Amino acid sequence: MTIKDTILEQKKELALRIHEPYIPRDAEIGGSKTRLIKIIIGPRRAGKSFFLTRYLTGKGVFGYVNFDDEQLTDPEKIPDILAAVNDVYQGTRTLLLDEIQNIPGWELLANRLARQGYDLYITGSNAYLLSKELATHLTGRHTVTTIFPFSFREFLQLKTGEHTTRDYQSFLEEYCQNGGFPEPLMVPLERKDYMVRLFDAVLYKDIIRRYHVRLPHGLGDLAHYLCSTISNEYSYHGLSKITGTLNDRTIRKYLDYLEESFLFFSIPRFSYKMKIQIVSNKKIYSIDNGFITSKGFSFSKNQGSLYENIVAIVLREQELLGRIRLYYWKNAEQEEVDFVIQKNRQVILLIQVCTSIFDEKTKSREVRALLKASRELQCANLLVLTLQEDRESKEEWFGIQGVVRYMPLWKWLLQEPDLLE
Repeated sequence: MTIKDTILEQKKELALRIHEPYIPRDAEIGGSKTRLIKIIIGPRRAGKSFFLTRYLTGKGVFGYVNFDDEQLTDPEKIPDILAAVNDVYQGTRTLLLDEIQNIPGWELLANRLARQGYDLYITGSNAYLLSKELATHLTGRHTVTTIFPFSFREFLQLKTGEHTTRDYQSFLEEYCQNGGFPEPLMVPLERKDYMVRLFDAVLYKDIIRRYHVRLPHGLGDLAHYLCSTISNEYSYHGLSKITGTLNDRTIRKYLDYLEESFLFFSIPRFSYKMKIQIVSNKKIYSIDNGFITSKGFSFSKNQGSLYENIVAIVLREQELLGRIRLYYWKNAEQEEVDFVIQKNRQVILLIQVCTSIFDEKTKSREVRALLKASRELQCANLLVLTLQEDRESKEEWFGIQGVVRYMPLWKWLLQEPDLLE
């Protein structure tokens, strides 16, 4: 098959995709009326190219290249690829370049095309695009949009009709177990098989093949273990002892790969002292609950971690958009607050996720930690996300006072990110 044949086949696939059912996304493309390079980044199969094709349809002819095809990843073929695109798409100056991280030196290509007057829309499934490569090569000449799997609000667009409180609670349970990847939610697929295959494909395509990983089984064991320990703290040395085959340095490197590929992300412990923040354990979360329930050993007994992971995903997306900084808090007595939200160097919100708030022992523990963190971090905005409770209450612990807002998780998921303002 020639390069032009491949471009033609991709064009046919694109035409079919445009007619598939679509759920509008809670995302906006910055710089849409400028010649800035538009970068759309996020996990594989989260809907980045679907979002862009819908956005560009009706705005005129645009060229499309999906670099996930191995035939198109050789940099020496770029002139032939561009010539084929020019021929197939009638010389358009608007291009959608999908999964561009598969091209070595892609940022040089993007710069050159932008200088030549092309209006570029680029997708990538590697967070490295969002940091080092973009900062180094495209400074000031690009915008970034993040597309994650469906949020709870987007997920609810699949549910027609008016809903009761009990309905929302039921939908939250479903979302909590299945996650938000669009395809298995919108077409008849065996969800668990889909999620396992997607997870393994990311490991192979975006990590093992890209970085020439020497110990692929060690990487797979680490990823599998992390799916079973979501919301827990970790240390590099502790993970090296558990995996048995990987040293601390390799663990650190593999964790970077897993985070760059949008499978996991870490949250650091909050401290005003940078040294303490650096040496302290981090907490691990997954980009989607579907990975946890499909790849983890067993999560039926730890529903609270699944709820906490949903909140972490929401906050992580806000962090990637540059709106907040995200941490957890822990004191010397091992009391903990799940999420510390910092904005403009000021702590603006403390969040606990507590599914069993009617258990007085649990409530006392969660509120006590909130009040102590409130005093230490000088933050009076205290929130406990629950399954049902919806009220404000004045709380006290040995002279430490504060007003705590209790809110059902489903309601908060429908209102965020307004509560972060």
